[in-house]
Amino acid sequence: MKWYSALSRDADLVVAARAVVDEARNALDGVEPNLLLLFVSQGHAERYREASAFLSSEFPTALLLGCTARSVVGGGDEAEEGPALSVTAASLPGVTLRPFHLDAEELPDPREAHAFWPEKLGAATCENPTFVIFSDPFSFDVESFLHGLDATFPLGGKIGGVASAGRAPGENVLYIGTDVHRGGAVGVALCGDIEIEIVVSQGCRPIGQPMFVTRARENILFEIDGQPALPVLTQLVETLSEEDAALASGSLFLGIGMDEHQGHFGQGDFLVRNLVGTDKASGALVVGGLMREKQVVQFQLRDATTAGQDLEQRLTDVAEVGAQAEAALLFSCLGRGANLYGAPNHDSDALRRHFGALPIGGFFANGEIGPVGGRTFVHGYTSVIGLIRARHS
Repeated sequence: MKWYSALSRDADLVVAARAVVDEARNALDGVEPNLLLLFVSQGHAERYREASAFLSSEFPTALLLGCTARSVVGGGDEAEEGPALSVTAASLPGVTLRPFHLDAEELPDPREAHAFWPEKLGAATCENPTFVIFSDPFSFDVESFLHGLDATFPLGGKIGGVASAGRAPGENVLYIGTDVHRGGAVGVALCGDIEIEIVVSQGCRPIGQPMFVTRARENILFEIDGQPALPVLTQLVETLSEEDAALASGSLFLGIGMDEHQGHFGQGDFLVRNLVGTDKASGALVVGGLMREKQVVQFQLRDATTAGQDLEQRLTDVAEVGAQAEAALLFSCLGRGANLYGAPNHDSDALRRHFGALPIGGFFANGEIGPVGGRTFVHGYTSVIGLIRARHS
């Protein structure tokens, strides 16, 4: 297994593509890659198609997979401003690649997913495949797809992100092979001698105490511990420090416990979801996720310090058990990066502090794909990191 990641900020897309190809060829030292991950920033919007055409001609035997994004990551550099192109190349002996493109109308009834997806994705003979997935936010229900994959391949990891270059339907591009798509989802099932350990850093800290949902319907939270949810939240905010109360005005979330039978809940034990509205008449909160009675919930705050500390803790936990990595994928929210931390390359630098000078490729996403509590979700304000190594090394 051999990986390399490179990035060019050249304003000419073909010049940028040639630069990363030359760099990758030199680094791979004659080894032909069989997987290329391509991420192109919106600064190259007028020439998106040329990037994949050039790379496919230079590496005709490699599977090309990728998407466009507002900002991209390559070679451990997070290019958040201006035009940029990132290519991560891999030679994967002992690994079978099963690429796929899906349109929205191809999503099956959830009850049929278990029989549908193995054949559709060409993964019927794979044992616990790992999936890398990129989707368009306007044309594809990626969460329904992920729920089907979880039901069908419960032990297989799923990682990726939602394309972020476009602000309207048709403005994003998804790359797969020599094809360019303006909607749906693309991905690859990786089968064989590869595994990806997925680290999900949601960057929040809990406030108040864990509570039980006592009345809810779909994404509307009516009661917590038998009390109307909005007054419970209002009373909690009144007990916060001046600094946290100010933070709660713009960075307040709800954490949903994934296992109500868990004895203790701490930071990182919740699926974090947005609070998207209130109903003062009923005292309800509108949550960016489905709720059910008897779930454990706890309100959460996010800021730069908390996000940085949470990422450090997640990486420390993985490093302390002796995890190794040949390369890493990084899918970070558009709300992170220099806008959050005040300086570029924060998450890439943290990753390299723990695991050395890894090849790191990825992009800033409009939703990050990764697991929490054994199920896969699309997150916000999160960094999802995939640590890649040979399964039988």
